[in-house]
Amino acid sequence: MLKKITVGTAAALVATAALAGAQTKTLPGGELKTLTATVEAIEQSTRSVTVRKSDGTDVTFYVPKSMTRFDQLKVGDKINAKYYDSIVITVQDPKSAPVDTAAAKLVPVEGAPAGTMSYQRVITATITAIDPKVPSITFTGPNNWTYSSRVEDKAALSKVKVGDKVTITWTAAVLMSVEGS
Repeated sequence: MLKKITVGTAAALVATAALAGAQTKTLPGGELKTLTATVEAIEQSTRSVTVRKSDGTDVTFYVPKSMTRFDQLKVGDKINAKYYDSIVITVQDPKSAPVDTAAAKLVPVEGAPAGTMSYQRVITATITAIDPKVPSITFTGPNNWTYSSRVEDKAALSKVKVGDKVTITWTAAVLMSVEGS
């Protein structure tokens, strides 16, 4: 039996579905967010940018090679973004081959330091901890990746166990503009 768990923007487990004819429960997933942040770090080799939000937290995102103005981005630049992301987690058949892929696309705004960027990452991860008291769940995956999340739907936790392999599909879309520092 294949089970699906959906996680929304706030990293909250929000829905489960057994695809073999069982009931599907769907709650609101990701939502459109607005962000103004300051560039804190730029890693040219991986094309990752770390920005600091107004609440003091940092967010790292990846810039596709099609963004030709990446080399003009500087620490201290202000970034204005509207973004949407969602995560879908599907419990895998234990015999399935692991997955680790990423794809990105940028549509630039002609003549402006702005554009729309989309990114999708698909990985196989393992559930390494479930805490029904919080409630929360923790996954580990390729390259020492670890992800923990609060769970809104406690019933979803009863459908999985530590050691289950899952396929995680994270999709993000960002409309972003850059203001010089």
